[in-house]
Amino acid sequence: MIQPKKNKMYEKNDYRHLGRIRVLERSEYQTEDNQDERMIVEGKAITYDDPTVLFEWDGIEYKEVIEKGAFFGADLKDAFFKYNHTDSIMAMARFKNGTLQFDERDDGVYIRAELANTTAGRDLYELIKRGDIDKMSFAFSIEKERYDELNTTWYVEKIKKIWDVAAVPVPAYENTQIFARRLDEVEALRAKEVEALNAKKNDLEKRTELRTQAKEKIDSLKKMF
Repeated sequence: MIQPKKNKMYEKNDYRHLGRIRVLERSEYQTEDNQDERMIVEGKAITYDDPTVLFEWDGIEYKEVIEKGAFFGADLKDAFFKYNHTDSIMAMARFKNGTLQFDERDDGVYIRAELANTTAGRDLYELIKRGDIDKMSFAFSIEKERYDELNTTWYVEKIKKIWDVAAVPVPAYENTQIFARRLDEVEALRAKEVEALNAKKNDLEKRTELRTQAKEKIDSLKKMF
């Protein structure tokens, strides 16, 4: 059983969601007259209305759905393309200068990034091209969401801000801060359920006690007459 994390402090870019990434082959944008040598990668970052299982607790799956249109209007001005969300390696593309682009479609959100011609950029491009790295992850903040207790599913209705897009070697959702938050939310919900059950139990015990007392009083009165 997964044990909820107790850390209540969350970073501003505490949300991660996994997607796919690939190299855009140069033959797809080169011409005979223009031998473009840019290193471009692209992929689908978010799939709308597609339930994702975040974790399982006591045999119950807790899921999340990003609803269609949730990305619209999100703040992109500080969005970077990184490797594994790390700040120890310089960012390789940025929305502000046009080297990182977002494309919201009916089925989700796609990205295209022109990697910087640096050692890190060339290395990452080669690893994506070979298939060593084929996933990417978004870090973003949520503006509006709701939780369906019956289906144990969170519905993300509005994304507030995109912080970065990252090519990642291994999906490690359980290591992100949002995972801790979701677990804390489940723990809080379960605590409320237990509290409600205890209150119901106490009320039942009180009612039973009152009925017993009333019966004893009636029996006592009957003996008097």
